[in-house]
Amino acid sequence: MTNKSTIYTRGGDSGETSLFGGNRVQKNSLRIACIGTTDELNASLGVAVSNLKESDLIEVIEAVQNKLFEVGAELANPNKHQTKAVNTFELGQEDVLNIEKTIDNLDGELPELKNFVLPSGSIAATQLHLSRAVCRRLERLLVKLSKQEEVNPILIKYINRLSDLLFILARVANKRSSTIEKLWKK
Repeated sequence: MTNKSTIYTRGGDSGETSLFGGNRVQKNSLRIACIGTTDELNASLGVAVSNLKESDLIEVIEAVQNKLFEVGAELANPNKHQTKAVNTFELGQEDVLNIEKTIDNLDGELPELKNFVLPSGSIAATQLHLSRAVCRRLERLLVKLSKQEEVNPILIKYINRLSDLLFILARVANKRSSTIEKLWKK
């Protein structure tokens, strides 16, 4: 009988974790906060997908989820340019352009927005609004990290655009479920 690998390693019991290449860092470091928030965003999107029926929206979100694994991998390898490691990830401008194209396509379904909308509506739309808020937190953390360490500037652009996409996806989810968007009342 072959032994299945265990999920626990005990390597993080002292409050440290390993980055790609074996460098140990504190679990409360800003880089780990970025990686953890990327994971949280991905899990949040999984909840949104579980509440969607529209295959095209699910396809968009699952593509984003896959890309978020690459974001996490890139963040976990801060020395990728120094090590000449193979199989490293680095987002590029085409990733940002792909999101913009998706935004433009989906936005064509929506009425013009002349007021702020409350983050509410269908379960899927509300979850997408929550994912957008997590995405904005990730963006703030990435900007903070970029002031202390080298960060691919495309990561910040990508996450900024992603929050816009999540807003549009929430609006589309509401529209397709015939849920009226609640407008902000001042």
